[in-house]
Amino acid sequence: MADIEMASRMRRRARLMRIINVLMRRLLALPFPTPLGRQLMLLTITGRKSGRIYRQPVSYVRDGDTLLTPGGGKWTLNLREDQAVPIRLNGHDRHGRPELITDPSLITELLHTMAASNPRITRFVPVIAADRTIDPTRLNTAVQHGFCIVRWHEPPAQPLPTVPDRAEAPGARPWR
Repeated sequence: MADIEMASRMRRRARLMRIINVLMRRLLALPFPTPLGRQLMLLTITGRKSGRIYRQPVSYVRDGDTLLTPGGGKWTLNLREDQAVPIRLNGHDRHGRPELITDPSLITELLHTMAASNPRITRFVPVIAADRTIDPTRLNTAVQHGFCIVRWHEPPAQPLPTVPDRAEAPGARPWR
């Protein structure tokens, strides 16, 4: 019964996020940093089947030289670990190489890191309780249904295509 209620809540939340993301895409695409950019970034992803371009706002947390993102949506199906993705981060265009983490023990460790850095994450990652505990059963179920953590690495310096009309200035700082 609890699974049915949770699934219903998740569907309602997904509908709400589709509406909110319209505004988020516009704000995160601005050519200057905004307060939202401290916790959200905009990914430009190409559909694996359709070839269609998607702009997906996602939350992130810095972890050393990488960025961590909870990957609870279907957008992660379009990521390939060997392919850099254009990222709009704090008003600047970057590229990040995704690493999809699906090991529950590593996900648990990274979720604790993320919750410590951004307590709001407990609101939209359903396996984290308000007291920041992680339910292993719910986590395993979520992983079976596609949940992962995306660890973003800055790719090695090489010429990569830029997002149209958003060329980065030479000598830009990494991830900042």
